[in-house]
This record gives sequence, C-alpha cells and structure tokens, in this order.
Amino acid sequence: MFTELKRINERPEPFQFYTADELWTDEHTSMKMLEYHLNESLDLSSRNKAFISRSVKWIASRFEIDENTSIADFGCGPGLYTTQFAENNADVIGIDFSKRSIQYAKKIADQKGLDIAYYQQNYLEFETEKRFDLITMIFCDFCALSPLQRKTLLVKFHTFLKPGGSLLLDVHSLNVFNSRDEVAIYEQNQLNSFWSPENYYGFLNTFKYDREKVTLDKYTIIEEARTRVVYNWLQYFSRDALREEFEENGFEVEAFYSDVAGSHFSPESPDIAIVARKAKSA
Repeated sequence: MFTELKRINERPEPFQFYTADELWTDEHTSMKMLEYHLNESLDLSSRNKAFISRSVKWIASRFEIDENTSIADFGCGPGLYTTQFAENNADVIGIDFSKRSIQYAKKIADQKGLDIAYYQQNYLEFETEKRFDLITMIFCDFCALSPLQRKTLLVKFHTFLKPGGSLLLDVHSLNVFNSRDEVAIYEQNQLNSFWSPENYYGFLNTFKYDREKVTLDKYTIIEEARTRVVYNWLQYFSRDALREEFEENGFEVEAFYSDVAGSHFSPESPDIAIVARKAKSA
C-alpha cells in the first residue's frame, strides 16, 4: 500500500505523459464531457451560450466573415462555434478528438441544413489540402499542449492558412497560474462519478512547475477492475511569451484581447486572446 500511495503522489516531469485519449475517447467520460459542453449555463468544457453568441458576433465582424470566408475550428467539440460560423455563411470545417462530440455536431448541422465538414481526429495529426482565411482554437486548448506539440500545431496552422489569413486562439494568463495551489485530495466517486458509472476511488494531485509556468492535475482513478491515471497539463502565458512563440513560428501578431469576444486587454485578465496573421508574401 505504501508503494502504491507513493506512486500516486509522484511528481512527473512537465508534459512527461500525455493521456488526452482517456478524457475524450472513454465511453463514460466522453458522455460527461458532452453534457458539460451542452450545459448552456456553465463554463466548464466550453463557454456559456451568451458568451458564445457574443463571441461569434465579434469574430464575424472582426474578420469580416461572409460566404467567401473559409474557417477551420480546431477542437470544435459539439460544434458550438462552427454551427454559428456556418450560419454566417462561411465555409466551415471542424476537427475534434471526441467521436461523441463530432456525432452531435453533425446531427445539429443536418437539422439546420448546414454544410459543415467534420473530422473526428487528433488535430495534431490532421492534414488537408484546403487553405483557410481563418483558423480558430477556442477555450484554451492551446494550453493543454507541450511545447513540441504547440510547435507542431503552429507549423500546421501556418501551412493551412492562406497568405494574409488569420489565427485566433486563447490561453490562460499568468494570473491564473499565480492563483493556483498545489493540493492532494482523495474522494470516493470523485467529481460526482465523472470518471466511471461504477464505484471508484479518486485521487487528485495538483502540481505547479514555477520555472515552466505549468500546472498538472493528475487524476488516479482506482476501480475494481482497473486503475487509470489521467494527466491534465496546462501551460500559462504572458503576452511577451505568447508573442515570442508565435513570431518564432512565422506569424505576425496583430492584437491581444482579454477574451475571444474582443474585450479590451487587461493585465488582470485570467485569459489572453491573440490574433496573428500569416504574411501575405508567405
């Protein structure tokens, strides 16, 4: 028992393990994630309905979306943004790891008569010959990726954008990192049975990595028939660090905002939204 508890509480190196499939492809947890996505009053898996509508209105105006605009939404989930982009007459595709979310997004597109191409795939492996006027990645998905994964994705984004095309994404700021504490919590049927429909014991270890500005929520879920460990990494950014990372990968940074609804940037904001552009001559 001592050895097992020691293993549960071990601190890995930053981004040492990657378990996104546990969250998005497990039958039970993917169902729970979709429920959170579709709860219009919560900001857990996606922004609430009122914010999304305000955000889409700003995006449509900021990037002059019309029938001539092609958009790719990476990490599209159940299509909360892609649906509204298409309703603004854009040519839209969405990519997401979750089969359940993509199925829901396709159902909504069919019901509304919208021509949206959805791809159920790890977006780090996604390839296409299509080129886009705008790429979006919303709700801080970028933060969950390691430095190498982020570079892989930025190279893809640069390739997929048309010359002069734009990229919009958001990240957590250092204000959020500074507000977090290291914790070790044990709870039976943790998070209201989020991890399994069966009884289980859940351990949460939150680790902070001050030098890298990274946190890890390490979940160890012990069921009768199996034990799982899920690693939820988050990278936090300053404006300068975000600008440097984008410029190193060939982007011209146009603007920073406090969110993807175009709120004026505030140094106290929990999030940072960035608009970057691929050079017209690239």
